[in-house]
Amino acid sequence: MKRSIAALVLTTSLVFAGAALAQTMDKVVKVGSLGDQSGLYQDIGGPGSTIAAQMAIEDSRLLAKGWKIDVISADHQNKPDIAVNIGKQWIDVEKVDVFVDLASSGVGLAIANLAKDKNVVNLNSGSASSDLTGAQCSPNTVHWVYDTYMLANGTGKALVKSGGDSWFFLTADYAFGQALERDTSAVVIANGGKVLGSVKHPLNNADFSSFLLQAQSSKAKIVGLANAGGDTTNAIKQAAEFGIVAGGQKLAGMLMFITDVNALGLNVAQGLNFTETFYWDMNDQTRAFSKRFMERFKKNPPTMVQAGVYSSLIHYFKALEALGGNPHDGRAVVAKMKELPTDDPLFGKGSIRADGRKIHPAYLFEVKTPAESKYPWDYYKLVATIPADEAWLPLEKSVCPLVKKS
Repeated sequence: MKRSIAALVLTTSLVFAGAALAQTMDKVVKVGSLGDQSGLYQDIGGPGSTIAAQMAIEDSRLLAKGWKIDVISADHQNKPDIAVNIGKQWIDVEKVDVFVDLASSGVGLAIANLAKDKNVVNLNSGSASSDLTGAQCSPNTVHWVYDTYMLANGTGKALVKSGGDSWFFLTADYAFGQALERDTSAVVIANGGKVLGSVKHPLNNADFSSFLLQAQSSKAKIVGLANAGGDTTNAIKQAAEFGIVAGGQKLAGMLMFITDVNALGLNVAQGLNFTETFYWDMNDQTRAFSKRFMERFKKNPPTMVQAGVYSSLIHYFKALEALGGNPHDGRAVVAKMKELPTDDPLFGKGSIRADGRKIHPAYLFEVKTPAESKYPWDYYKLVATIPADEAWLPLEKSVCPLVKKS
């Protein structure tokens, strides 16, 4: 009898211990910050995204509630095959539950497929391709900050309406550039403009002379730069040397970040128009966050990609807490994220649609002149606010299989 009671006590203890361990393991989360840590997009995301992720972990207040949350980072070198190899290692060995950053659309699309296959969460704030919530949408992906449709709809429409009705594109020759040219061309044509031609250039290109000569000879009113980061700044600098703007053509930076403006300097960048969804100096809340961010990351205030890493993780952690744990079922977590309204100090109130598109306003900015800038990083003036219901592709036009058609 004593042996039976002892066995029963031991069994019961093991059951409770197992349940306690399961509960502990259910509140263990690993964040993978996969970005360009050393190349042309490093200032857009990269090391700054990892800092933003750490800030989100701390601000979630889950650590004080018994959760164990860590972040690791790696450099995808803007190569999808390298990104996928890192991703597989992270999921299978490091037990990563959620990917963030993912600057470069080729990388973003590849990781979206991997996340779907492995049922982890993919919070993409760095890639631009609208295909992430279109034909290649996934129940495991949320596309947070911006996309090529929004950029085209913001900057492209504004320039056509102001008289820039003929375009020539300098396009980065990979998924992002192709999607941005495609989406902008559609907006230009829909608003009565025309596309006179385009030329594709390699990623991380140094010499734009032959491409700029083609743009110049096209006589297009607008030279659309369907590229990003160092490619955009190099093209703008070299365009000045060729006298493109002085000759009457206007440059359209279809995707620009505050770090690009800083690299160009206000003397070169003044007057440029472009669309973003976050600016560090928008209001008291964005300024407060940016001050905290810059105390850790000394190089620049947060870009919209780095802000998106923070914002998306804050909402991800809210979903995990609402679920009571279980970060390892990516589809369930994303479903809960879509169910909950979004609200954070950087992007304000919003929502996540069935296609995985995060919805919030966008802003058309113009770069200030040197005389207008009053303090460090005081670079933008607001031209127009694009309401959330106008900024993004209407859901009824989506080709995402997750969207139910009436």
